[in-house]
Amino acid sequence: MKTSDNRKRRAVVIGGSMAGLFAASLLRRVGWDVDLYERSDVELFGRGAGIVTHDELLRALTDAGASLADLGVSINERVALDSTGKPIERLAYPQIVTSWDRLHSLMRATIPHENHHLGCNLQDIRQDADGVTAVFSNGRSEQADLLIGADGFRSTVRARFLPQVTPEYAGYVVWRGLADERDLSPEVHAAIFEKFAFFLPAHNEIIGYPIAGPNNDLRAGSRRFNWVWYRRADAELLKSMLVDEEGLQYDVSIPPPKIRRDVIDGLKSDAKGFLPWPFYESLLGIDRPFFTPIYDHFSPSMVFGRVALVGDAASVGRPHIGMGVTKAAEDGQSLARCLASPEIDVADGLARFNAERVPAAWRAFASGRELGEFMHKSGSAVPPEERERWKELHSVSAMLKHTASSSFVREVRLQQPAPATSSSNQSEQI
Repeated sequence: MKTSDNRKRRAVVIGGSMAGLFAASLLRRVGWDVDLYERSDVELFGRGAGIVTHDELLRALTDAGASLADLGVSINERVALDSTGKPIERLAYPQIVTSWDRLHSLMRATIPHENHHLGCNLQDIRQDADGVTAVFSNGRSEQADLLIGADGFRSTVRARFLPQVTPEYAGYVVWRGLADERDLSPEVHAAIFEKFAFFLPAHNEIIGYPIAGPNNDLRAGSRRFNWVWYRRADAELLKSMLVDEEGLQYDVSIPPPKIRRDVIDGLKSDAKGFLPWPFYESLLGIDRPFFTPIYDHFSPSMVFGRVALVGDAASVGRPHIGMGVTKAAEDGQSLARCLASPEIDVADGLARFNAERVPAAWRAFASGRELGEFMHKSGSAVPPEERERWKELHSVSAMLKHTASSSFVREVRLQQPAPATSSSNQSEQI
């Protein structure tokens, strides 16, 4: 439906993380009136650590009006180490690595304060042929032409339309931590700091790269090393890891400050004698590394009447592909492009958005799972008919090439399920 007067069309965005900021900012730039609603009472910060950028993300930042100045640290090489710390593979691969905080601050600056609302927890969605209404638990109610669910992988919006689509545990966790550059020995610094470093024993993936220091400090000596270790943990082990010092059991994930000290000490004990010395010594400088269980999910549709899903609310690809923020940004670009003209019917624009982005979401989901098979299989256990593909994806040289690579995601060859038909006439109260 087109607007019948000269008023701006209005969108309500649910969720103030990266997907919500990109959707809000990009729609504003094509003429929409947009308000963003975040359930947290305070501005988001400190979510995650390192973020790998891609050319696609840089273009989306530019489209959104965000500055690319001092975005992050430029690296030019990827290197794989053996268990002794000796380099065994190298790959020239220029890339900018940054942090979640830096990207969030850049995008947050594109949203006027009066259009960014905290403490708004979505309670209900109502829609009809003329629009959609968001109802919040604080009694606030907002009407719009479009509602965008950008509320993360445990999305309240998605659960109302696709309750069967829930995050699936991948059988492993990712440990992360930040080591201060100034605390690294010259030997460790020379071995792994100014590059994207890998250690790839069977069923494990250890990586690291430099990012800015606090407050985006990019001065040499003031930066940090983003340390990452993917480790297997079956469901029972994960359950025990999700218990805090007071005995409280968490369900899906645990806040980093709540991780028990004995779990952290166990990680460091296991690392001794297993990790190459540069990775092990950098870990010793991280007092409280934290872990996040790895989940993924895929939504067969991203549009439900006047409601659209973007970012992790729609689908999650495992972090090996390094595409979470980029995928969210491209969702926002597509949404803005498909709804840019006031002459475009909202339902028609959303149908086009759905047709563009569901296949892209599938590629991220499927390619993340393909790379993630490294955590569960080894070359010797792969059936003969699969070994050529395994080597193509999971040899050391292939992992250097494919990890955090947007070109790998775009070239994924797995067959996509038949797309679900987008519904444009859901008017029931839900």
